[in-house]
Amino acid sequence: MPDAANIKPLTALRFFAAFWVVMFHYWPNLDVGFTPAVAQKGYLGVEAFFVLSGFILCHVYLRGFGEGRFRYGDFLWNRLARVYPLHLATLIGVGAMAIVGAMAGLNVDPNILSWKSLPANLLLVHAWGFAPVAGWNHASWSISAEWFAYLSFPAFAFAAWKLRERPVVAVLGALAVIAGLYPAFQALAGFPLTEATIQWGALRIVPCFAFGCALHALWRSDRFPTRLSGYGAALLGMATLAAIQFSAPDLVIVMLLGGLIFMLATLAKTGYEFAGQSVFVYLGEISYSTYMICIPWKILAINAATKLFNIQSDKLPLLVWVLIVAALIPLSAISYHFIENPAREWMKSLAANRKQRRLALAGAA
Repeated sequence: MPDAANIKPLTALRFFAAFWVVMFHYWPNLDVGFTPAVAQKGYLGVEAFFVLSGFILCHVYLRGFGEGRFRYGDFLWNRLARVYPLHLATLIGVGAMAIVGAMAGLNVDPNILSWKSLPANLLLVHAWGFAPVAGWNHASWSISAEWFAYLSFPAFAFAAWKLRERPVVAVLGALAVIAGLYPAFQALAGFPLTEATIQWGALRIVPCFAFGCALHALWRSDRFPTRLSGYGAALLGMATLAAIQFSAPDLVIVMLLGGLIFMLATLAKTGYEFAGQSVFVYLGEISYSTYMICIPWKILAINAATKLFNIQSDKLPLLVWVLIVAALIPLSAISYHFIENPAREWMKSLAANRKQRRLALAGAA
């Protein structure tokens, strides 16, 4: 059974999900006069992340949870080490850019420096309805939603463990939640759950995270023949693209994305290297940085480009736009190697040192 690090297609898929979100945010600044369906639906890249999160966290922690080896405090610290340092760094970076821009006389959106929203952002609860406006690094709302899922992971794990021998029931149950919640939310709120951010972002992750947990149970059961996984991945990939192209309802696309994730994970069991090449895996590893810096970089780069080339609107020529988008890759690598990964390892080392001191004191006693 491959471990979390060896489900290479899923690691690579994280990059494609992040780049899908990038296209959603950046395409409106390209001066071409049309927006393809794949860019219009780019916000669903977040749903792909949420399903992946449920799948991978169950893969790493579920057996330990069921066997009584799960340590909630250690789990939360490790997850905080994974997401918080870069969240804090980008929050500070956006704040600094806004302050400098205001001092330089630029027209800065006042919501970016929303001091009333700062406490909720710092506490990672700004997607729980506690932030009055979408300030600072708006993309981080999904990290707040992830934090909600981390805090409530024991509830997801309990259900997944209880249903581990009935994975089909788990998957059908998760699909039923998606099929019921999405239209009910839109009827009550007046907008799709898949477009919720700071007001209902914590709810937005719940059906996707549960879907990922259920898909992991089915994957772990080995009930799907691995020899068919290649055909399944190809068919689901094409079906997903077709659903996006023809503007299928978001819940249909989310279901297809979950199926694709399942098939790619099943394909990994065969040892087939689809999307498992080192370049794709590396891009997946830096994808969190790609996601977190995409909005700050967009603000900075587009403002700089319009000034530099004397462009009168925020619509950029193709070459300039391509260069700005392409720059995200090296910038993500810099962010990963100089901020995200070192800070994560430092936080983990703090926990390891505390544990060693506790053991030493216990031994001395």
